[in-house]
Amino acid sequence: MFVKHNKFLSTVPKVFFIILGAALYSIGLEIFLIPNNVIDGGIVGISIIISHLVNIPLGILTFILNVPFFILGYKHIGKTFTILTLFSVVCYSIGISILKPVPGITQDILLASVFGGIIVGLGIGIIIRAGGSTDGTEIVAIILDKRLSFSLGQIVLFFNFFILSTAGFIFGFDKAMYSLIAYFIAIKVIDVVVEGIDESKGIIIISEKHEDISNAIMARLGRGLTLLDGKGGYKQEFVNIIYVVVSRLEISKLKSIINEIDSDALVTIGSVETHGKKYKKNAIH
Repeated sequence: MFVKHNKFLSTVPKVFFIILGAALYSIGLEIFLIPNNVIDGGIVGISIIISHLVNIPLGILTFILNVPFFILGYKHIGKTFTILTLFSVVCYSIGISILKPVPGITQDILLASVFGGIIVGLGIGIIIRAGGSTDGTEIVAIILDKRLSFSLGQIVLFFNFFILSTAGFIFGFDKAMYSLIAYFIAIKVIDVVVEGIDESKGIIIISEKHEDISNAIMARLGRGLTLLDGKGGYKQEFVNIIYVVVSRLEISKLKSIINEIDSDALVTIGSVETHGKKYKKNAIH
C-alpha cells in the first residue's frame, strides 16, 4: 500500500507539468504559428497540412494520426513513456481545440515565428522533463535508432525536413522558411529547458603546470576539482590530469585561465550530468 501511495505521489508532479507543457504548446501553435501558416514538425506538422487541405479539426486529426505510434511505442519502448506521451497528446489536442476560435496575437510573421518557437519549445521541454513526448515520430525515431546507424536527432531532423519541405508547396516557401526559424528556436529552447541554463560540462586538462592551473581554478572560479595520475600511451610517460566540472557559462573564463598559465595544455570538454553536492562550488576533493 505504501509503495502504491509513493508511486501516486511521484506521478502527480509529472501529470501537472505535462498539462502545463501541453497548454504552452497549444498556445504557441494556435495563437502564434498556425494563424500565420507557420507549422511545427512531426505529426503536428503533418496534421496542420492535412487540416488545411481537407478542413478536419486539427485537435482531432493530431490525436488520430498519433494513435498508431502509441501502439508501436507500447510494444517496443515501454508502458510508462507511451502512457505519458499519450496523455500529453490528449492534453494539447484538447488545448488546440479550445484555442481554435481565439485570434492570433500578431500578424507579423517573424514575431510569430520567434515567439511561437519559444513558447512551443518551452512546452515541449517541460513535457520531456516530465518523462513524456509530444509526437509519434519521436517514437519511430527511438525504434529506428536501435536498428540504423543514424542518431536519434538525425532521424527526427530528416522527418521534419521532409514535412517542412512539403509545407513549402502548400503554404509557400517563404512560410516554410519561417517554419524553419520557429523550429530551430524551439529546439534551442527545448535544450535549455531539458538540460538547464546551468548545464554542466566535464573538463579534462593535461598540463605540466597542473598545480598552477588547479590553484587558479579553485581561487578564481571557486570550483572543486580532482587530480588524477595518467600515463601517456606513446612515450609511456606519467602525466598529471585535472578533472573539473563547471557550468557552461563558466567555460569561457576557464579557458582564459588555462591559456594564461599554459597555452599548450590539452583540454577536452564534454557535457555531463551531475548529482550530489560534491560538484557544487568550493567542494574540493
